[in-house]
Amino acid sequence: MLFMLMATDADNSHEARMQARPKHLARLEELKAQKRLVLAGPNPLPEDDSHFSGSLIVAEFESLDEAQAWAEQDPYVDAGVFEEILIRPFKKILPND
Repeated sequence: MLFMLMATDADNSHEARMQARPKHLARLEELKAQKRLVLAGPNPLPEDDSHFSGSLIVAEFESLDEAQAWAEQDPYVDAGVFEEILIRPFKKILPND
């Protein structure tokens, strides 16, 4: 089942985000290699697109518990970047490729 993970960054977490980014991206690459990743990316600030307010990931997990466990192990969580992560089931309608 697909799940969306919508994370909100903590205030002043840009430096921590940049330091943890390679490990964060490596985990996403693993999901991609397993053909479980639909999309992933940060939410840029409107006034400065080099800084972010959070991230969105849509990926396949066996259950909500598995999605939660995966999210809790993210390097951004360990680095204090993600202040909150909202996880919900997701149904992709379009594009239907």
